[in-house]
Amino acid sequence: MKIWNKKTPLPWWLKTLKIIGIIAVVLLVWQVVFTLMVEVFEIWKPYVFPSPMRVFRAYKKLITNGSLFIGIGQSMKRILIGYGIAVIIGIASGMLIARFDFLSKIFRPIVPGIQTLPSVCWVPFAILWYGLAESASIFIVVVGSAFSICTAVDTGIRSVNPLYIRAGRTMGAKGAELYTRIILPASVPALIGALRQGWSFAWRALMTGEMMMSSKGIGLMLSQAREIGGINEVTAVMLVIILISMAIDKLIFGLIEKHACKWQ
Repeated sequence: MKIWNKKTPLPWWLKTLKIIGIIAVVLLVWQVVFTLMVEVFEIWKPYVFPSPMRVFRAYKKLITNGSLFIGIGQSMKRILIGYGIAVIIGIASGMLIARFDFLSKIFRPIVPGIQTLPSVCWVPFAILWYGLAESASIFIVVVGSAFSICTAVDTGIRSVNPLYIRAGRTMGAKGAELYTRIILPASVPALIGALRQGWSFAWRALMTGEMMMSSKGIGLMLSQAREIGGINEVTAVMLVIILISMAIDKLIFGLIEKHACKWQ
């Protein structure tokens, strides 16, 4: 009989059962709280606390009319374009700031300050420059993510052990070769962290942009649920947003992080 300990990874079917069990417990507790607080003691009103069954019905409605899949498709298209542009800008600018002292003195105090701005602050610029077109939402994703990636890349490169750099210079590496063969491989974990952080900022920025001015997308669905739906519809859309973000983080960034050591 095989015994699993903490160091032995669980087989896929046990992991699946574990996840299903956790979900079942959460749903059970949720339903008990709703029944007691809304239906039995009537402390909360039905329109301020969602019901699991009513959220399920909201999903059924969104799937039946096709709006859920259309919204997810539109949002994923915008996030892929905007996040891709933000990654290019963020990594390039972070490397330049880390490499050149005069750029560091100018931009290192400014970039973190801009990064702290909520994404909604960029909405007026997006509307003035791009109108209500799809490019406006993409712009908000780019500015909402690029600065965080830039800061993380700059910090990651500057955190590389100076011994590695001195050893590389001793062996004759300099300029671009020093960056490509010593600094960048040593900063791979920091770069992955930058991409993961940039994704979270990009996803939130996209929701902001879509709620403000999009014709289709998950953010617009959330806004419409708030205006014409109810707490159950809002909860259903919010859970979709959370699940997509968790799936991307686990399936993509988790996989990249797992194999990062092979690139160093």
